Amino acid sequence: MSDDAESNGRPVVHFEISGQHPERLRSYFGELFGWTFDTDSPVAPEVSEARNYGFIEPASADGGIPGGIGGGSGYPSQVIFYVSVPDVEAALRIAESLGGTRVMGPAQKPSGKLVVGQFRDPEGNLVGVAGPG
Repeated sequence: MSDDAESNGRPVVHFEISGQHPERLRSYFGELFGWTFDTDSPVAPEVSEARNYGFIEPASADGGIPGGIGGGSGYPSQVIFYVSVPDVEAALRIAESLGGTRVMGPAQKPSGKLVVGQFRDPEGNLVGVAGPG
């Protein structure tokens, strides 16, 4: 994977906060940080219940990366970040070969333009990878 990565490696491109009550989480973090959410865009069902995921776009002047808050009944409470990769399946295989455990994916966003996956590192931390669909 490092052959076409930039000198500092692959960038973190997205974060997610999910839980059993995503509307309560969006209210909490919206009030805490002034975030607003777009809940009209679809996400993969492996990530969140339909219409229960709110995307956050950072203000360009302030920097930051985009994120989202979602989940629903049966979804775990967790915070995760996603790293950009050219091939999600290949990245998941490498993660496994290095001692990680695949949790999810590859899963394609309904629009077909994004594929995501998740794995646990050898210490049990949840990490996501995202690439083109």
